[in-house]
Amino acid sequence: MSVRLAVSIPQTFPEGPIDPQSIVRFAQRAEELGFDSLWVQESIIGRQRQLDSIELLTFAAACTSRIRLGAAVLLLPLRSPVPLAKTLVTLDQLSGGRLTVALGLGRTGPTDVAFGVEAGSRLSRFNEALRILKALWTEESVTLEGKYWQLHEVAMEPKPVQKPHPPIWFGVHHPNALRRTARFADGFIGAGGTSTEQFASEVVELRRLLAELGRDPAKFPFSKRVYIAVDDDRERAGRRLSERLGGYGGHESIAVWGSVSECVARLQEVVRAGADMVLLTPLFDEAEQLEIFASEIRPQL
Repeated sequence: MSVRLAVSIPQTFPEGPIDPQSIVRFAQRAEELGFDSLWVQESIIGRQRQLDSIELLTFAAACTSRIRLGAAVLLLPLRSPVPLAKTLVTLDQLSGGRLTVALGLGRTGPTDVAFGVEAGSRLSRFNEALRILKALWTEESVTLEGKYWQLHEVAMEPKPVQKPHPPIWFGVHHPNALRRTARFADGFIGAGGTSTEQFASEVVELRRLLAELGRDPAKFPFSKRVYIAVDDDRERAGRRLSERLGGYGGHESIAVWGSVSECVARLQEVVRAGADMVLLTPLFDEAEQLEIFASEIRPQL
């Protein structure tokens, strides 16, 4: 089977100044090399020096003209859906209809209070916000009496370039969340912090659920983010990945590193698990890694 390769935009800058021109060069080079899409991820607060997802994706849209643009995942319960709908439709318009939006719940924790999210409310906020996004993008006027938001004859123009709206993928893991994915999403993306084995089991379950609902699994895209470091010095690559992925409690089960042949073998496992798009996410030496992905990894996949 053919597999599409996507890449993550440099987004986290552990040290030194943030260099916008390096982002421009990376995005334009990814487009020149024919990658499927450019992606960002979301981490709004925290000590790591990470740029905001939507603003960075908009910046990348202005630097490119053909490559698709994706956000995976936006933490929907932490965002107000009306301004988010306007921001995303603007990005879809300005990019000429190149946007894919992946949504997730995130993890309940003490930081919820920083966003005004009540304990235990993430799921209900997610469901209500999703209804509002879709309604504002597709209906002339929206009236909705929700628990968190109330809309009375609210209109939003322009509508998205893509019809009925930009593809909405889910990045979730709980069995109940997989059922919601099969019912409401246009695609699925496995998180970088999960193993290939977990992704494979999620694909199997989603295909079963899609078939039960009368949806064709062959028309439902499955993707997986993979943290990767191609380096003939395997020990060095592993050490650097471990430093960057410390928050995940280690990298052994979730990352791919080592020589080209080692990385290709591990990525082929992801493809066999069901991914028709693999999102390669380098955490350092991004420009150099991009060239290796194009010249040495892609031909073997």
